[in-house]
Amino acid sequence: MKIRTKIIIACIISIVVPLMFMLLAFVGIGRFVGGITPEMRFTFDKVTKSWMIDLLVASGLIMLVTGLLVSGWIHKGIYEPVSKLNEAMKKIREGDYSYVLETDAENEFGDLYRNYEDMRMRLKETAEEKSRQEEKNRELISNISHDLKTPITAIKGYAEGIIDGVATTPEKTSKYVRTIYNKAVDMDRLINELTTYSNIDNDRIPYKFLRINIADYFDDCIEEIGLDLEQRSIVCNYTNLVPKDTVVIADPEQLKKVINNIISNSVKYLDKANGVIEIRLLDKGDSVMVEIEDNGCGIAPHDLTKIFDRFYRSDASRNSAQGGSGIGLSIVKKIIEDHGGYIWATSKEKEGTCMHFVLRKYIEL
Repeated sequence: MKIRTKIIIACIISIVVPLMFMLLAFVGIGRFVGGITPEMRFTFDKVTKSWMIDLLVASGLIMLVTGLLVSGWIHKGIYEPVSKLNEAMKKIREGDYSYVLETDAENEFGDLYRNYEDMRMRLKETAEEKSRQEEKNRELISNISHDLKTPITAIKGYAEGIIDGVATTPEKTSKYVRTIYNKAVDMDRLINELTTYSNIDNDRIPYKFLRINIADYFDDCIEEIGLDLEQRSIVCNYTNLVPKDTVVIADPEQLKKVINNIISNSVKYLDKANGVIEIRLLDKGDSVMVEIEDNGCGIAPHDLTKIFDRFYRSDASRNSAQGGSGIGLSIVKKIIEDHGGYIWATSKEKEGTCMHFVLRKYIEL
């Protein structure tokens, strides 16, 4: 029943019930008076006076009982729901989202309770998501701090070796310098990951899409990547099976970030002395498939479906001295999808992993 209807009925009952009782009483008296003789008048006056007193007392009692009943009805139907809602809102203010208001009432309070429950669940989900995000951010800071500390320690150590004259031959000095360079590259990659991660969170990755010849683009990339891998004693094999005039729409800088992140991830988990990374461009009709395969430790089947999740790190990476922020492959997935493509991975434990991503060709109409 609607609250407005309850109040109107309560007012009507409080007024009408006593009036009806008094009206019925006076009608009965009138009928009685019409039927008495003059000889009975004196006696009747005394009786009437007594009746009037009794009638007033009875009317007062009826009004009191009616008022109590109506007050109890209003208390149960209005005050209690408002009191529960007030308590619930206090809990919300204190950050406690566990206070549940259950109701099956089909009135304004029922609607209000259901709206409260909807609000409570939304706020609870938001608070839980915020808590998870804060935990992930703390984990990210811890991971990045660890990952930055490792190359910085190495850079300091090798730089001190050069300064103190430990590197006594040109070959040894060259090795120290190459190591310092590689560690600096690792640090630069981590800083770029943080910048990209911040842009992803704000949905502000700065894309500048251009028409690029995919074969020429990868030829240039492989020249740079091959030099870096050679310094790490890793073999890089490159195969291009797409037509020379194949064009895609892509952001060259962001696409390079995809390639570098995938290769950095491969290098991180190469566990063999003769490390090999193979890069293949394959023609798939209206699209180009890029495959980057390594002969590293591989990924367990239960981890394979989760490697593109933000902050996800497999058990192997947690135990690895290489560490990892857990955001590199999530960045890769985001960039590829923003290019209208898609990415997935295949892997065999102890044999290696292959990353596959697809970009659509640009076709002039």
